[in-house]
Amino acid sequence: MAQLLIELFSEEIPARMQFQAARDFERLFGDRAKAQGLTWDSLKAYVGPRRLALHVEGLPLAQAAVTEEVKGPKENAPEQAMAGFLRKVGLTQDQLVLENGVWMARIEKPAKATAEVLPGILEDVILNFPWPKSMRSGTSSFRWVRPLKRILFLFDGKVIPLEIGGVTSGNLTQGHRVLSSGEAFTVSDFNDYRKKLRDAFVILDHVERQSLILDKANEACAAAGCALMEDHGLLEEVAGLNEWPTPLLGDMDPKFLSLPPEVIKTSMRTHQKYFAVRDLSTGKMAAKFVIVANQVASDQGVEIRRGNAKVLSARLSDGVFFWSEDNRKGNFDAWAQKLKGVTFHAKLGTMAQRVARIEALAEVIAPLVKADVSLAKQAAHLAKADLASYMVGEFPELQGVMGGYYAEAAKLPGDVAEAIREHYKPQGPSDSVPEGAVSAAVALADKIDTLVGFFAIDEKPTGSKDPYALRRASLGILRILRQHNVRASLSELVAAWYQSLLIYAGPDRAVFVDTDNWRGSAGPRWAEGETEVYENYLRDFRAGLLESPVFVIPTDRDYDLDMQFEHVPNTPHVENALLTFRDYRTVSAEFADFFADRLKVMLKDEGVRFDVVEAGFAVKDDDMVRTVARIKALESVLAAPAGKDLEAAYTRVANILNAEAKKGALPSAEPKPLAAAPEVETALTQQVITLTPVVDRLIDGEQFEEALTKLAALRGAVDAFLDGVLVNSDVAAERENRLSLLAALRRLIDGVGDLSKLA
Repeated sequence: MAQLLIELFSEEIPARMQFQAARDFERLFGDRAKAQGLTWDSLKAYVGPRRLALHVEGLPLAQAAVTEEVKGPKENAPEQAMAGFLRKVGLTQDQLVLENGVWMARIEKPAKATAEVLPGILEDVILNFPWPKSMRSGTSSFRWVRPLKRILFLFDGKVIPLEIGGVTSGNLTQGHRVLSSGEAFTVSDFNDYRKKLRDAFVILDHVERQSLILDKANEACAAAGCALMEDHGLLEEVAGLNEWPTPLLGDMDPKFLSLPPEVIKTSMRTHQKYFAVRDLSTGKMAAKFVIVANQVASDQGVEIRRGNAKVLSARLSDGVFFWSEDNRKGNFDAWAQKLKGVTFHAKLGTMAQRVARIEALAEVIAPLVKADVSLAKQAAHLAKADLASYMVGEFPELQGVMGGYYAEAAKLPGDVAEAIREHYKPQGPSDSVPEGAVSAAVALADKIDTLVGFFAIDEKPTGSKDPYALRRASLGILRILRQHNVRASLSELVAAWYQSLLIYAGPDRAVFVDTDNWRGSAGPRWAEGETEVYENYLRDFRAGLLESPVFVIPTDRDYDLDMQFEHVPNTPHVENALLTFRDYRTVSAEFADFFADRLKVMLKDEGVRFDVVEAGFAVKDDDMVRTVARIKALESVLAAPAGKDLEAAYTRVANILNAEAKKGALPSAEPKPLAAAPEVETALTQQVITLTPVVDRLIDGEQFEEALTKLAALRGAVDAFLDGVLVNSDVAAERENRLSLLAALRRLIDGVGDLSKLA
C-alpha cells in the first residue's frame, strides 16, 4: 500500500469558497478513483489561501483485475439490436454468453499500475472542478479559481508526470508569501510536506488555524478583562485569509459605544473582518476589537493595531452620521413615501404595496396569535420603513434591527419596536422564533405575503432552485405556528392575501376577477370607494365560487365608477393588465401541498418515523398544528404496548374490508345489534356504538392519544368477533351488518391516521 500527495498551488483562493472546495476535491477524486477500481484506507483534503491539497493513505500499487458484465439484448432480438450491442462492447457474438434467454458480455479489464491511472484521474478533476467562479489565465487551456502556479503530485514517494495548461507536476511547493524566504522547496511525503510548510510559516489544516485563532484571541482578551464575541462564520473566513494567523487586540475610541452594538459589530465584521469584544465586568461591548494578522510583526503588532484602529474609526464615524440622520423626527413618514418608488417585484408591485398587504394580513392574523390588532397593524405598517434609512442602505443585513432602534427612539410602543426588530425571524434553522404575540403576527404576515405572492405569480421553487428562499420562509412559518400554537387554516391565510389585493385599486386602476359576469354593474369589480361591490366579491370569494385569475388594469381617470366595464375606453384584456395573479383555488391547493411537504421534512428531521408521518397526513387537514398533534399522538401510542394492539386489530379489519371492496362497494349503513347474533358480535357492536361519540368528541377536542388508546382496547373484542363469526355470511343481513361494523371501526381509527401507511 502506498501514499498519494497532491497540492494544487495557486494565487489566493477566496475564503468563502475554500471549505466547499475541500469537500469537492475529496468527492471528485474519490468518485473517479472508485470508478477505476481503486481502494484506500483514508482520504482527506486540506485547503488554505493559496493551496488545495489531498492526502490519501493505503492506495494499492496496482488496480485489481476486473470482470465487467454487460447485459445485452434478448435471444430473439432483431439483428440491428445485436449489432449495436456488439459495437458498444467491442466483441463478436461468439464471445457472448447466453443466460436465461439474454446475451451477456463479460469484459475482462486487466490489472493496471496505479501510477498509470492517477494522471487521468487528477486531470479530470482539475478540468471539471465546480468552482462557483473561475478564470482562464494567460494562455491556459482550462479554468481555475485563480491562476494555477504549481502541481505537487507524489505517489509512493515518486513524482507522477502530468502537464495541464502549461503547468507541470513536480515535488515542489513554497511557504508563506512574506514570512518565508519565498523559495520553493522539495517534499518527499505528507509528513515531510506538513512539517516543512509549518517551518515556512504555513499551517496546512483549516481547522487547526481556526483553533489557533480562537486560543490566541481568547488569551489576549482575557489579559485585558474582556471576552471574544463568538462568530463562527467570521472565524471560518479569517482562517481562510491567513496562512499564519496572528490575533492582536486593538483599541477603538470609546465614543463609538453610543452606537447600537449591532452597528459596531457589523461594521467590524463586514468591512474589516474584526471580531467584536465584550467587557467581562459589564457584559456590554468593549471599546476593543480583535484583528487577525497574517504575519508576525517585529514591533509586536503596535503599528498594525494603530492602523486598523484608524480605519475602524473612519468607518464608525460614518455610522455615527447615519445614526444621527436616521433618528430625525418624522423619518418614518418620509421613509414610507420613499418605499412607493421601490419595486419589490415587477409582478407584485412596489415595496409600499407589499407593506399594505402585510398590514392587511397582520390584521387577520393578530387575533389568531392573541395579539393586539392595532399594534400589529402599526408594526406591519412600519416594518419595512428602515429599508429607506441611511444605516440599512450601508448595512442591508441590519434591516429590521435598525427599525426596532428607530421605533424605540421615536417612543413607539415596545411591542411595535420589538415586532419591527423581529419580523424577519426565524431566518434559518439556528435562528430563534419571535416570542411576542405582535412580533409573531407581523413575522407570519411578512412570510405569508412572500410565499403566497410568489405562488400567485407562478414563481414557485423548482428542484434545487429556490431564488426567493420560499422553502426557508415556509419552515419559518411552521416554526412560528407550532411554537405559538396558532390555529389557522392555510386556505384561509391564502384567502386573506387575495382579499388584501384591494390595495391596488385607485383613481387610475381597478382590480377585477375575470369571471363570466364581470361586465355587470354588480360584478366582482374592485375599485376605490366601491365598498358594496367589494363586499359582494368577498362573499362569493369565501363561498369558493370564484376560480378565475385576478387582474389589476388601468382605467380612464375620468371614468365614472357607476358605469359598467364594457363602457370603459380600451376595455382591458389580459395582455395589457398591469398585474396578473393566478386564481385562488389553484394557488391554495399548491400552497397546501407545498406546506405539507415542508412539514413532512421538518418532522422527519425531528426523528419521527416516515410511515407515521404519512399515516397522519392521510387525514386531510390544513391546520398544521393539529396535523402535528395527530402525528405526535400516533408516534406515542405506536411506541407503547397499546400500539401493537391497535395495529393488530386494524390490520385484521382492513384486510377483510379490502378483500370485500374488490368484490363491490362496501355497505355505508351504521351497524346495529341483530337479534340472535352471537355474543361476540353483539359485544363488539355495542362497544363500537358506545365508543363512536366518545372517540368523535376526543378527536374534535384534539385528544388524539386518548382516542387511540380507547380504540386499541378493542383488540380483544375484535379478535373474539373475527375468530367467532363468519363475516362473509350467507345471510345477506348478517353480512351487511358485520361489514358495516368493521367499516365503522376503521372509520374511527382513520379519524386519527391511516394505519395502512405504516411499514
